[in-house]
Amino acid sequence: MIGMSDFDRDYWNQRYVERPWSEEPSPWLVANANLLREPGQALDVAGGTGRNAIWLAQRGWDVTIADVSDLALSLAAERAEAIHVELHTSLRDLHEEPLPDGPWDLILLFHYLDRQLFPVLAFALGPRGLLIGALATVANLERNERPALPHLIEEKELPTLIGNLEIVRYEEGWLDDCHNARFVAQRHT
Repeated sequence: MIGMSDFDRDYWNQRYVERPWSEEPSPWLVANANLLREPGQALDVAGGTGRNAIWLAQRGWDVTIADVSDLALSLAAERAEAIHVELHTSLRDLHEEPLPDGPWDLILLFHYLDRQLFPVLAFALGPRGLLIGALATVANLERNERPALPHLIEEKELPTLIGNLEIVRYEEGWLDDCHNARFVAQRHT
């Protein structure tokens, strides 16, 4: 019998085979680079082929990507090696397995929705740690078939998920033909 992790891994490995993935970092991450402290420990949750992780590693961050796709992690590691930056990979299904051990100075959460993960992310941040990311909203279905409804947040839902983190920056809207909730939040203690 195939387990959920195996199913997810096979699904995402196939997605990475079927289409090329951008090597450019998220414009939201780049736009908020001024909010990043001195480089420290960063976790890229469901970071795929490493577009954001590699960008951070090039700027001196010690970055770990946690993802269910062994193919994506392999591609990220190969690209990091080719450009001579260090990158750590952690193969795990975050629906079934815990986050890699922190605390983290920075956690990235781009286009991976698991509502139950938000309290875990807040706890995994170190003092004054940042959570930066973007998630597609239901409005995205007006122009796009993907992601499907179970992987979308309601408009204005994201601030309720962030919990006890302070929202530093937040916006919702269309960018590059996708409707996303984009956020930067910080843990204080």
